[in-house]
Parts: sequence; C-alpha cells; structure tokens
Amino acid sequence: MPVRRSMIALALAVGVAVAAPALPAQGAGGAQAAPAQGSGPNVVLRWNTALLAAIRTGTLGPPQVARALAIVHTCAYDAWAAYDGVAVGTRLGGSLRRPAAERTEANKAEAISFAAHAAAVDLYPAQRAGFDALMTELGYDPANPASRPAQTGVTACQAVLDHRHADGSNQLGGYADTTGYAPVNAPVVVAEPLTSLAQPGRWAPLTYVNRAGALVTPPFLVPHWGGVASFGGTARDLADRVRAPYAYGSSGFRTQSAEIVSITAALTDQQKAIAEYWADGPASETPPGHWNLFAQQVSARDRHRLDQDVKMFFALANSVMDAGIASWEVKRDHDSGRPITTIRFLYKGQQIPTWGGRTVDGASWVPFQAATFPTPPFAEYVSGHSTFSAAAAEVLKRFTGGDGFGGQAVIARGSSQIEPGVTPAQDVTLRWPTFTDAADQAGMSRRYGGIHFRLGDLEGRALGRSVGTAAWERAKSYWTGHG
Repeated sequence: MPVRRSMIALALAVGVAVAAPALPAQGAGGAQAAPAQGSGPNVVLRWNTALLAAIRTGTLGPPQVARALAIVHTCAYDAWAAYDGVAVGTRLGGSLRRPAAERTEANKAEAISFAAHAAAVDLYPAQRAGFDALMTELGYDPANPASRPAQTGVTACQAVLDHRHADGSNQLGGYADTTGYAPVNAPVVVAEPLTSLAQPGRWAPLTYVNRAGALVTPPFLVPHWGGVASFGGTARDLADRVRAPYAYGSSGFRTQSAEIVSITAALTDQQKAIAEYWADGPASETPPGHWNLFAQQVSARDRHRLDQDVKMFFALANSVMDAGIASWEVKRDHDSGRPITTIRFLYKGQQIPTWGGRTVDGASWVPFQAATFPTPPFAEYVSGHSTFSAAAAEVLKRFTGGDGFGGQAVIARGSSQIEPGVTPAQDVTLRWPTFTDAADQAGMSRRYGGIHFRLGDLEGRALGRSVGTAAWERAKSYWTGHG
C-alpha cells in the first residue's frame, strides 16, 4: 500500500527505523555494532536506496529485480573486499587486495561507489542520470575513475558483470525466454465468465485492462529463469526436491480450492490490509526489494557501520536472487494453474461467496486483487513471495544472531486500492516481532489475496529457508576468506 512506502521513506529520511528499537546485534555478521559514523547513511545504504528507486520506475519482474540487487551488492562487496585484510572477492579472489595503509573508510566508500555505479548503469541504463547524480552528491566524478579506489571498484565490478552477462538470464537479450515456452491454454479474459479451458490444471495467460487503460495479455514472466547460475550453487537442486502440487480435480486440490473460496469470502479488514500491504505489484520495489527495506531498518536499528552493511546486503541480495531462481524452476517444472482460472473452471455454474459480501457464479470469481493486476503472469506453484521472504528472513536471522525484528506498518483507514475509502474501516497496525513472523505473513498474504494455494505457500517457505541457508553459508565463506 502507498501508506507503507511513504512511511518507510520518511523514517529513513529522518534517520529513524520503522522497526522497534532493539539491542545492537552481535551475530555472525561481525562484532558488536558500533555507532554509525557521519551524519547520514553510508554508501551501501545510499546505493541500495538508489537502486530501489530505479526498480520502482522500471519494468522488471521479481526474479530480475532480485538478480539486479544481487549484482549491485556483489559488486559493492567485491570492491570492499579489496580493502579488507581477510575477505576475498567472488570473481577475483584476493588479487585486488590493497595494502593495510590504504584500507581507509574513504577508500572503501569510493571503491564501493564506483563499483555500484557501474553495476547500476549496466542493469538500468535508462536511469543513468540518477546514478550519476548520486555519484556527484557523494563527491565522485563517474566519468573519471582515475584514482586507485575507483579503478579497484570498476575492475571488481566488471568481473562480476562479465560473469552475469553469461549466467543464463539473457540480460543482454532483454531477458527474453531462451527455452521456447508456450502456454497450453488460450488466454482467459478476466472480465468474462470462464466457459472452457483446455487443461485446467495448467497455467493460462490473463487478458485484462491495466492501470494505463490498455488491454494486455502478459506472457509467462522469464520461464527460463530456473537455468540462471545461482550464487549458492544449489538453487536448482533444492528446487528439484520440492514435492509436486496436487493434481487438478484430486481431493487435495478440491480441498485447497474450497479453502481459498472460503478465506476470500470471509476476509477481515486486517486480512485485507495484509493482502494489499504485501502485494508488491507493478511500480513497487517488488518482494525482493521489500526485504531490502527491512534490511535498511535493521541497519538503523543495530547502528551498522559500512563493513557490516556491505556484508549484510551482499548475503541478503544473493539469497533472494537464488530464491527467484529456485522458485521459478519449480514454477516452470509444474506450470500450474492459478486460482483465478482453476477456481473458475472448478466452480463454473455454481453460486459461491466472495469478498465484499457478494455471491457470484464461480466462472466469474476473482481474487482480492486490484482489477488492473488481477494475478501475476506466471505459474502458481510455488509462491515466489513465500520463497523470497523465507530466504531473506533466514539470512537476516543469521546475520543479526537472532530472529528478533520488531517491525511494523500502519495501514490507514480507507487506504485500500481495491475498496478505496471503505477498507480498512479503522487504522490497522501490522506487527512482526520476528523475521519469521514477517516471512510467514508475506506467504499467508497470497492466500488472503487469492493468488496462491496453501501448498504453494508452505512449500515455498520451506524452499526459501533452504535457499537462504545455502546462500548464507556461501556469503560467509567469502568474507571469512574461504570463498
């Protein structure tokens, strides 16, 4: 919801975390957090904020966004590693290491900034003016990487970019599918009752009017993404261990379908607020970026210095990239239908309850989502929200040394985009005592919204935890010098 984004932006601008206060962390990320130096956010936070701004104005979907965050923060980490006495870079190892006399905060910040700038421009070239402006604000000339720290940052990042340009994402080809995927079902027009579907258990494209007023039929988003090289090296293997979803028409499938109909028909204001808060559709930072906002709150809460933030965002961003790879591999493997099509087909000709106190023919059922983005354009199983969030929560737990979060968001009365002026009837406060609570709520939000079934949510959470653990171990191996 817009209220959430403005609240976090304001909190960061004045230097106050939205998360509740907590004691400084003493986790595996490093020594006890010391007071931050300087009057503003460190360069890691500045570049994270700049990239999230670019993400909101761009058109990339969640898995591409997760990869973009991972590349920028890997470039930043590899540049920083050259100024650490132990850490090694992900591509060039310790070959860029600078002597102890050069390991100053100023040199670290400059190397990180030139690296992050190079990555950001590569990923979002249309946003270059904003990235150049940040460099100028930080006191650097982006067109003149002549200093030793600048050269170190550019060299470190170019090695990462060279690797990622050949990682299977097809970034240089506009992320176009490389596998020849084609849906087995014809497009379903959301505004019309569903009367036929070739294979009701499989994914079907949707035709609807978007926010710009255009009639669109989005294709399956990056169906080749399971083939992208993962950071932890195990994303695809972990995906292959996920059990199959319920077959269409089976007892398990009918039970979970009935559950979605029942849940969405009886939504409370709080459940509606949860569904909308976590939706993260177009023009948002998407689920991977959402967890970067939480990490910014952790940084403020625990008074991180630059060294801690460069490692935390490096581990976090790579975990959500791998979560995208793993969940999209499962999505492509099973090509499973979304509730908006499977429930319509299952209940067509029957009167069923739905949100807003209405009763509709099952063939016209819609989830509790904005009409201009009724369901994301990719398969149901497993939930990307659940996988991204569980992976991110796992890394933040391990970095901070505990599950305590203390985050919250206030959803203003009447701020719903689906039921504007009506929902919620009163302000609703969402609270997450732990990172796990936040991740679980993110997963559950997709069931409240009628986007995912129970199994897709729960299996996504389990997959995310496994992916997050593997990414954490890999990240830690680099900054302890064993990468």
